[in-house]
Amino acid sequence: MDMNKGEVLFIGNVESVKDNLSKIKIYEEYIEGLYRLSIFSHIIILYWFHNRDNEKDRSVLRVIPKMHKGAPEIGVFTSRSPSRPNPIGLCVTELSLIEGCVLNVKGLDAEEGSPIIDIKPYLPRSDSVSIARVPNYMQTGLST
Repeated sequence: MDMNKGEVLFIGNVESVKDNLSKIKIYEEYIEGLYRLSIFSHIIILYWFHNRDNEKDRSVLRVIPKMHKGAPEIGVFTSRSPSRPNPIGLCVTELSLIEGCVLNVKGLDAEEGSPIIDIKPYLPRSDSVSIARVPNYMQTGLST
């Protein structure tokens, strides 16, 4: 077994993005996994940066964060850049509604067509760290 390889199964995709609202369609074979998800107000979406899944973007190891004015060059693992060896995105979203196999969410930063890797409930007690240290230039981000 090659320990440097793995397999990711996509469980759905981003169907549409309009303003701050997105629709995520989960494939039928995974719909049972949505059972009782609606009891959470926020969820974590892991997705694939499909437009960055190429040799050039996967070879990026240093970046200058575009969303943080005055940021220095940093290592890709010190950033949220979509260009990275494994183009995986992570976003905390507000879950507005589940209609069958379609999730309506607010605040997803994925593009239309992005494959969904996984969904997890957002748990404030474990997902929020009030004493986390971040550099000053990352305290706020620029709007696009």
